[in-house]
Amino acid sequence: MAEIFAYILHKDGKADDTAYELINAAAKIDPEAPVTAVVAGSGSELDSACSEAAKIYPAVWKIDNEALAYVNAEAVRPMLVNIIPKGAVLLLPHEHFGMDLAPGLSIKLDAAYLPDVVDFEGVEGSTLNAIREEFSGMVSTHVAADLSGGVVVTVRPGAFAPDEDAAASGEVVDKSGDAGAAPALMRRYLETLVAEVGEVDITKSEILLSIGRGIEDEENLEIVFDLAKVMGADVSCSRPIVDAKWLEKSRQVGTSGQTVKPKVYIACGISGSFQHLGGIKGSPFIVAVNKNPKAPIFQAADVGVAADILEFLPELQEAIEELKG
Repeated sequence: MAEIFAYILHKDGKADDTAYELINAAAKIDPEAPVTAVVAGSGSELDSACSEAAKIYPAVWKIDNEALAYVNAEAVRPMLVNIIPKGAVLLLPHEHFGMDLAPGLSIKLDAAYLPDVVDFEGVEGSTLNAIREEFSGMVSTHVAADLSGGVVVTVRPGAFAPDEDAAASGEVVDKSGDAGAAPALMRRYLETLVAEVGEVDITKSEILLSIGRGIEDEENLEIVFDLAKVMGADVSCSRPIVDAKWLEKSRQVGTSGQTVKPKVYIACGISGSFQHLGGIKGSPFIVAVNKNPKAPIFQAADVGVAADILEFLPELQEAIEELKG
């Protein structure tokens, strides 16, 4: 079996939630294969991220370079080419950085490329079988990749449950010298623009009642806010609601909005695109309400209700009020 590596994202010295998901994704490929984490960056924040990764993975490769104080795919790509062995499987999260890094990396490694994988069906001989989704999750595509030359895979965040019980004591190995110097870059980091916090900071909410295009009309938002008040929840939304200017940008959940970590997430009239689900971290209890029983959101939900939200939400509010007496 090929060696398996997982590229770990991190921020402020803390490994991203996807670090706990990729270890389970690797286990679906080969439960017996050891998985090596690769962490790139600079200074004390990198050391902290490596220490956390070592609690999840049996081995951690560190790439420490001042040029990676802000991690740039253009800089990381040739460094990974220098250290990832021929024929290896490399897993990355399917988000902004992973989508930037992976395609060119697969070319440089002369490896197959599998983007946005949501599941693995195991290995047959030298073939890795995986599942992707097409048409906003309405169709599952079964794909195969030849392992002989290696495979670069981006894994959809949230597709695999995080291994919250991971308890490794991995060794951190400094691969900075083997990775080589950072190349001359065509682009450079300027600044990070942080979205303004609105009247409600949904990144700190424990219960989110999130609304999508299924609400149909701006006037119907009153139903959502009334229910949220009864539930003690905050209201968030998907991108179409912001694009329609029905709610402010600060309430948007997703890769182009806010990243949230509630205990409970109630998705109402939301189809469940990976861009939206990519903004939900921390494995909350997800309740999905959608009148389309084939909506992708049901695949991520702990509880699914196939119903029209304009009929269901008022009934839910009435039931809660009765329980409260």
